[in-house]
Amino acid sequence: MSSKVPFLEFSNGNKMPAFGLGTYLSKPNEVEEAVKYAIDLGYRSIDTAYVYQNENEVGKAIQVKIQDGTIKREDIFVTTKLWNTFHKEEQVVSACKESLRKLGLDYVDLYLIHSPMAFKEGPELVPVNEAGKVSTVDIDYLETWKGMEECSRQGLARNIGVSNFNSEQITRLLAAATIKPVNNQVELNININQKRLTEFCNSRGITITGYTPLGRPGNPESGDRDIPNFLENPKIIELAKKYGKTSAQIALRFVIQLGAAVIPKSVTRSRIKENFEIFDFELTENEMKILEALETGKRVVLVEKLKDNKYYPFGISF
Repeated sequence: MSSKVPFLEFSNGNKMPAFGLGTYLSKPNEVEEAVKYAIDLGYRSIDTAYVYQNENEVGKAIQVKIQDGTIKREDIFVTTKLWNTFHKEEQVVSACKESLRKLGLDYVDLYLIHSPMAFKEGPELVPVNEAGKVSTVDIDYLETWKGMEECSRQGLARNIGVSNFNSEQITRLLAAATIKPVNNQVELNININQKRLTEFCNSRGITITGYTPLGRPGNPESGDRDIPNFLENPKIIELAKKYGKTSAQIALRFVIQLGAAVIPKSVTRSRIKENFEIFDFELTENEMKILEALETGKRVVLVEKLKDNKYYPFGISF
């Protein structure tokens, strides 16, 4: 099955599988088995992050599959991310090395700035001040990017990019970068299909990876906000019946056909398998337009408590 997965080509000539396993919110003691099972099925891209606190388990699973001969290191594409408490230029390389230590790897295939917003450094992942608000600091992401470039120069990261950056932030970064970002990982699903941002980034040699491709289910980030569950939309259910697929498979296929990579998260074997079975059918141009028309613009990951931050990415700009 892995041979059917298309690749996205980066501006530097490297490639990334357009489908992978997401691990956000995957519970401890479940991630390792999920990653091993996914690799056995044919998954060749695994997405994690420092803040997920599961790099150890992800790394163990990869090592097991290398040692048992299922894969070689070069067969698996591993993405992790620099957390918001390490945004000073001089912190980035050491943070990357710490992630590599946890993963048990000599390099990652893709290292991303998790967010353009910086948090106060310290042991807490999300530091809170006396007023009960997240303690942010004014560190320019352009400074952070210099540290990312050093990770690239030292061979710690084969490719570097960003996550949750809007078009204005991408433009500003490109003007200052010595090594250009190759990927921008953003929320992308039927509610927020990111067509403008994808076209904008692609025209500048930057690929897109979509997280939260299935929308709200099980994600606490959405809180009590009224976010439509598109998996229950009659038009999607109708397409699922036509192709003999589930609504989730239609939603994932939609993201792939938009030209983005997709990283659905699951630790359930049946779901991991189901999510992967989207390469034996293709939505028509008209069906893609029908799904695009369902866009509501409503995000699961909005982080409204940080909207006063000068680098908050989810404002007016796309």
